[in-house]
Amino acid sequence: MKYILFFTILLTAQCACAQHDDHGHHHDANQHMNQQPFEELVAHFEDPKRDEWQKPDAVMALLGNLKGKKVMDIGSGTGYFSFRMAKAGAWVICADVDERFLDYITQKVENTEQWAASRIETRKVPFDSPALQAREVDLVLIVDTYHHIENRIDYFKEVRKGLKPEGRLVVIDFFKEESPVGPPVKMKMSEEQVVGELHKAGFQSMDMDVQTLPYQYIITVW
Repeated sequence: MKYILFFTILLTAQCACAQHDDHGHHHDANQHMNQQPFEELVAHFEDPKRDEWQKPDAVMALLGNLKGKKVMDIGSGTGYFSFRMAKAGAWVICADVDERFLDYITQKVENTEQWAASRIETRKVPFDSPALQAREVDLVLIVDTYHHIENRIDYFKEVRKGLKPEGRLVVIDFFKEESPVGPPVKMKMSEEQVVGELHKAGFQSMDMDVQTLPYQYIITVW
């Protein structure tokens, strides 16, 4: 079930968020991920069993009609969602800090049908900026990556500037609890903290879905 977070709830979440200390949070998350060889990361991201809990068809349905839309997939990794969005008719910017993933996507594009080459581009971005032009995209999607980002309030202020007037940001990340997938609990972030930070970044309207995915929340802001 989805519900709208009105301003008073946002304000409460903002206060709760202020009580969290996330110094070094992104560093720990990135260090944890980079302990694995690149080949293992690819195998993990591309594991067919991921579909069982990531439910890509359900997420794509939630994103709505993407035909003709321009999308940035932050932390695109192997392009798990990037290729699905491109196949649905979007022009997709695959944004990642890791050149190896961008090279992987480039190779994957070359081995895919022609539609991929015309709808997918790669963009290397720093840890502290989405490197978006003003009003460049209709949608920003960030899956399993929010907890890796540093200086998040400033970062998502830039994301907001990069969205077109009717644009949306969709954040999918893990509940802050034990689960069979995802990072250790200490690296996960609660919905309340994410909501509070995004509100501080200037997003005023939010919708949260805590039912569609078994281990993750879906937060849509505009």
